[in-house]
Amino acid sequence: MNRTPVRRAASAAAAAIVLAGIVTAAGPATAATTCTPRLQVLGSLGESIYNPGNPQAEGVHDLGPGNLSVGTSGGLPVYWTGTTLRKVPLPAGQSGELVAVNKGGLMVGIVHGSAGYVFTFRAGAAAVTPLPGSDYAYGEADVNDAGYVVSRNQAGVGLVWKDGQKVRELAPPADTPAHTRVDLVTGINNKGDILGTAKLNHIDDSDQQRWEVFPVLWPADGGPAKSLAPSGGGLYQESYVQDLDESGSVVGYDWYGPGYQFTPWTWTPPYTTPGTSPGVLNTHPYGTFEAISPTTKVTVGTAKFHPDETTLADQAQLWPGTGPVLALPRLAAGKASIAEAVSDDGRVGGAAVNAKGKLKPVIWTCATKQAYLPQ
Repeated sequence: MNRTPVRRAASAAAAAIVLAGIVTAAGPATAATTCTPRLQVLGSLGESIYNPGNPQAEGVHDLGPGNLSVGTSGGLPVYWTGTTLRKVPLPAGQSGELVAVNKGGLMVGIVHGSAGYVFTFRAGAAAVTPLPGSDYAYGEADVNDAGYVVSRNQAGVGLVWKDGQKVRELAPPADTPAHTRVDLVTGINNKGDILGTAKLNHIDDSDQQRWEVFPVLWPADGGPAKSLAPSGGGLYQESYVQDLDESGSVVGYDWYGPGYQFTPWTWTPPYTTPGTSPGVLNTHPYGTFEAISPTTKVTVGTAKFHPDETTLADQAQLWPGTGPVLALPRLAAGKASIAEAVSDDGRVGGAAVNAKGKLKPVIWTCATKQAYLPQ
């Protein structure tokens, strides 16, 4: 999946400040009008090969205030100030990634493996802070600007933490079948609405396997979970919700597993009708939406082919909220790229393959000015 959590942009500030190497400039509107369109290659620890559909060891997963971004490099959690890479102190032998950051610089990450856990971290800290009751979260966690952190555990329970303490558990909607568990918790906005999926995967009384995915929203007021109308239907066809903005607009994709078919989808409140799709990039048959900006409705993801029938490499894509899905420039001609994060100040984060075939973390600045419709 990417997989990718709610992305947070910088809040307005009267003047630039510097904190632990993080430059916070004026608010999103100013940044959007003064930025220079470019594709930045960030510092990296490793050189991984791009394998569509598999977790990557390089990439920007979220965008914070000013020039701060977070993600993974060399299979380890890292953050960047500008293009400069900075390591997160993990115990020897552990691997993981940073998946989210809020406007205050609070970062959230995941340690991989059977002994994994969710953690928080701030620039300059001597160690990460594991969150109680967490375990390996399959690459999904998020944080809002109030400091609420969300994820799930392997028992199929969604979890919410504040100031390092668990404050809420998330259960599947009451209208889902027995044996349904929380599968992913993918986002939280500043209102406190929480997004994710519940999954039914078990052998029923007739010895048949049932496999269904239900998009879910847990309201900020603590009320019962709400099932979103699915984007599609049919055997092995699943709706994955990846991100939501401050108005409650939700983005994700419909996935038909046996065919490796991805279709980008959007949902809008009150979620009583199935989601809609703006279509796919005109050069690719499939695609995902992974993130939406907090207030500007810009959505990003990746255009795809089936890995066994690749005509063109995957390409980072952007949808402005109306019109067709657009492409973002590749780092090297014919080489793959992916987009996983977008902010109100016009940045898009992800990863791209360079001319030497190596995957690198990247940021597109003024991304809407770079996006184009392939001819």
